[in-house]
Amino acid sequence: MSWRTDERTDARERALILLYEAESKGVASADVLAAQISPADELTTQLVEGVAANQAEIDAAISAHAKGWTLQRMPTIDRNVLRIAAFELLGRPDVPVAVVLDEAVELAKRFSTDDSGRFVNGVLSALVPVLRG
Repeated sequence: MSWRTDERTDARERALILLYEAESKGVASADVLAAQISPADELTTQLVEGVAANQAEIDAAISAHAKGWTLQRMPTIDRNVLRIAAFELLGRPDVPVAVVLDEAVELAKRFSTDDSGRFVNGVLSALVPVLRG
């Protein structure tokens, strides 16, 4: 069996874990990032800092397009997967939309509920024209 690793996929996963930790502990994501024993790679840092710097705009966009769901009601993992993907749509125009959506759906499927992949895909599909338009 071959195991495929992708540094960008790994960076998104690390960013998710760091954002989850920050939210769970009620501390700033920059503090969690700074407290790492080995420094985070460039993309992980960019994702965590980008979410933090744009969180008000990102959360407002997610809230407006997550029909029937408030941010507080979403599973913490789903909320942070959506934030990372929304930041990539907003601040990383070099990353194709299909890649952003696929990576986010895979993270949600891997780390959250059985329904999270579909939920994340639906919300992000609604966000694409808003954040990339």
